[in-house]
Amino acid sequence: MIAVVGSLNLDLVTSVPHHPVPGETVLGGDIAQHPGGKGANQAVAAARLGGQVSFIGRVGDDDAAEVMLGAAREQGVDVGHIQRTPGVPTGRALIAVSPQGENTIIVSPGANSRLTAADCTAAADTLRQARVTVLQQEVPHEANHEAARLSGGTVLYNPAPAVDGFELPSRVDLLVPNRTELAALAGLSSTPGTLEEVGEAARRLRGAGAVVVTLGGDGVLLCEGTAQLHIPAFPVTPVDTTAAGDSFCGALAVALAEGRQLEEAARWAAAAGAVSTTRPGAQPSLAHRTEVESLLNP
Repeated sequence: MIAVVGSLNLDLVTSVPHHPVPGETVLGGDIAQHPGGKGANQAVAAARLGGQVSFIGRVGDDDAAEVMLGAAREQGVDVGHIQRTPGVPTGRALIAVSPQGENTIIVSPGANSRLTAADCTAAADTLRQARVTVLQQEVPHEANHEAARLSGGTVLYNPAPAVDGFELPSRVDLLVPNRTELAALAGLSSTPGTLEEVGEAARRLRGAGAVVVTLGGDGVLLCEGTAQLHIPAFPVTPVDTTAAGDSFCGALAVALAEGRQLEEAARWAAAAGAVSTTRPGAQPSLAHRTEVESLLNP
C-alpha cells in the first residue's frame, strides 16, 4: 500500500503564445478545468499504474471539493482520510501552457494549508502499514514531519514547490527534486546545468538516503553517496509538461512498493513521466501501466 500526504487543487489551465514578463498582459485560450494538486496527481498516478493508494489531505466545503473527491475515487484512491474544511475554499492552481508545452503555475493553497500533524496522527495506522509514503511541499511542514515520523515504509519526499523555510523531515529515504528545487535546497545562486553540476549539488545535501533528480528532457540522475547514474530521457514529443514530475513520483512509489531496485524503479518512473508529457492537463495526462510498458519495450 502507498500513502500520499499532500495537496488537492482544482487546476484552471489556459494556453498562451508565450509566458508574460512582469507588467505584460497576454491573451490566452479557453480555460480548461482539471483535477490536480501535487498530492492528488501523485496519488492518481500511482493508482492508475496499479498501486493501492490511500490519501491524507484536506478539501474545502465548495463545489470544487466534490470534483476533487470524485476524481480520486474514480481512479481507485482511498479518500477516507481526506477531510472537509468548513469556510475555506478547495485549493486552486492557475496554469499557463506555452506552445512548447512548458508551464508556469500559481497555486492558491486554500484548504491544503490547513492540513495538520494531528490529521496525520489520525491516519497513523495507514501510514505505518504503507510500504511507501509520498510527501511534497504544498502542505504545511508539520504535517510532512509527522507523516515521515509515523511512516512504516520508504519515505519519498518531493520538495516541490521550492518554498522558503524548507525543513527536511528527520527521516527521508528518497529525495526527488528537479533542477530548480535542487538549487534551492543546496543554496545555489543559479540552477545547475550539466550532469556534473547536478551531481555536485546533490552531494551537498544532507539528511536523505538517496537523491533522484528529474531533469526533464535530460532524463534523471540517481545520486547515492559518491555514486551517480544517469538515465536518459525517453524520446517523446511533449505537448504539456504539467504533472510530469508528479507522474514520475507516483510511478516511482509504485515500483518501489513492488520491490524493484532504485535504478529499475527510476527508469520505469521516467517512462511514466515521459508518457504524461504527450497529453494536456494534469491528471488527464497521467500514464496507464500498458503505456509505460510499451515505451520501455517498444
